[in-house]
Amino acid sequence: MTKVFVTDLVLRDGHQSLIATRMRTEDMLPICAKLDSVGFWSLEAWGGATFDACVRFLREDPWERLRKLRKALPNTRIQMLLRGQNLLGYRNYSDDVVRAFVQKSADNGVDVFRVFDAMNDLRNLKVSVEAVKTAGKHAEGAICYTTSPVHDIPHFVELAKGLTEMGCDTIAIKDMAGLLTPYTAYDLVCAIREATHLPIHTHSHATSGLAHMTHLKAVEAGATIIDTSVGAFAEGASHPTTQSLVAALAGTAYDTGLSLPLIEEISAYFKEVRKKYWQFESAFTGTDTRVLINQVPGGMISNLANQMKEQGALDRMDAVLDEIPRVRQDLGYPPLVTPTSQIVGTQAALNVLTGERYKSVTNEVKLYLQGRYGKAPGHVNEEVRKLAIGDLEVTTCRPADLIADELDKLRSEIEGLAKSDEDVLTYAMFPEIGKTWLQERAAGSLKPEQLLPPGASQQESAQHYAADEFKITLHGETYHIKLSGSGRSDAAQRPYFVSIDGVSEEVLVEPLNEVMVSAGGDSTPRKAAAAPTAPGQKPRASHPGHVTAAMPGTIVDVLVSIGQTVKAGDGVLVIEAMKMENEVQAPIAGVVISIFAKKGDAVTPDMALVEIQPE
Repeated sequence: MTKVFVTDLVLRDGHQSLIATRMRTEDMLPICAKLDSVGFWSLEAWGGATFDACVRFLREDPWERLRKLRKALPNTRIQMLLRGQNLLGYRNYSDDVVRAFVQKSADNGVDVFRVFDAMNDLRNLKVSVEAVKTAGKHAEGAICYTTSPVHDIPHFVELAKGLTEMGCDTIAIKDMAGLLTPYTAYDLVCAIREATHLPIHTHSHATSGLAHMTHLKAVEAGATIIDTSVGAFAEGASHPTTQSLVAALAGTAYDTGLSLPLIEEISAYFKEVRKKYWQFESAFTGTDTRVLINQVPGGMISNLANQMKEQGALDRMDAVLDEIPRVRQDLGYPPLVTPTSQIVGTQAALNVLTGERYKSVTNEVKLYLQGRYGKAPGHVNEEVRKLAIGDLEVTTCRPADLIADELDKLRSEIEGLAKSDEDVLTYAMFPEIGKTWLQERAAGSLKPEQLLPPGASQQESAQHYAADEFKITLHGETYHIKLSGSGRSDAAQRPYFVSIDGVSEEVLVEPLNEVMVSAGGDSTPRKAAAAPTAPGQKPRASHPGHVTAAMPGTIVDVLVSIGQTVKAGDGVLVIEAMKMENEVQAPIAGVVISIFAKKGDAVTPDMALVEIQPE
């Protein structure tokens, strides 16, 4: 029996799980002095989705956040979550980029690197762990816990042995969805301790209602470090409350020695901070035992819900959650953790939103099925593989062996905008948004997304926003209408995408008059004119040769040129939707006669993006 140590996750996984990773650095720094005085084993404060959110939404420099936290937390280890060869992006990087990223993270303040691979493919962890040890920092090898016909305790023990041989200092059991049951946790910790003799660190989300019990049984089995989050950002899709477990272990051989009154002060601070981000609150804040089936991890659920909201399809969320296990089975039961959680979740969303399974397949799913993320734990559905990648060869070596050193190339691509190696690595993680971020920084135009006033309601904000959800009663029948998107048209009629009693429909609206509002608030009705197509406006798709996107997104690449001959199924465009890239294919064979889309355009499914003339 030994004292139990606590890693608190409020600065990373706590807000990632409950408010879509939206907490800003300015709301972290004022409480750091108190966090630093608690005596936590570590504070998880970087990595995971925080890097992406800083650049994409908050318009902050993630490296500057790390430096500020390092200065504000002089007595506490800062811990980060690193995705092995994926680092903090959604693809494998070359070994030289991995080594540079780890070294710069260490230089800027990271003490503990929790390193995992979404496939539990140890080959994808080797270079990261070596780089952590070279930097003189603590390497925590993580096992992604999941359940499936191919995952059992002997399998996880073999992974733990491999991590030990790599030189890891501790082993983390990373239960990212709350699937680990108390007695399985006891058996698993006992088996790993016997096989490795390394300290064991347990991580389990509270989604299923099992995590508190799981931690206690793990501690009884010999785990010495547990993950929790202070109460204001705990429970639901997040983690067990720090105060609860500190109290549960007090007075026992496992007593953490932490001060409950001090932690309560910290929690009270974050309770007020959380109100500021009310618009990003996840609907999944309580116990949800469906996770035992769909396995969606806590860090993903609030982001997935927010992405579905952005797609105007939050009403289809349950259908997506039902589809996720089917996609996961097709892909050979990968653990659902970034990036595989996003890969599987986005493909499930596409399957639901397009109304046809694998009608549109993301580039990331194609790469996965080529073995570019590593070896799938189980059997892959060969029909799905054939549909997605045809006869392309499947990789069997370590995927990064196929990637040449790319750091110098990245430097040259961003020369003039990048002011440091950290800037180059930001661009490496997210080329499109990273470059835009660097350009806006240079222009002094970085602006974070808008935060609505704390405590505001939709009714109080009505003067700023038109209604997008309402009920209509017609001939005694009441219909629930929700506007989920609109398209552009060169005709008098404008298409709108709506949900009517939960069923997605498209309606055409022809305005007969418009209301012109003056600066003083007076409104004057006037007859609407059918406006001609504005420059850059895309025509409405009207025939089979018009190429359209399956879901709203942003154009990241145009793959064809006017006059080019294409076959049905050839890639024409690449769009980014829900953080994944999706290749839009030619619906027919022919010659490209018009291109209406350009890189950076926001598009919706009704728009014609490219026109192909049949041969």
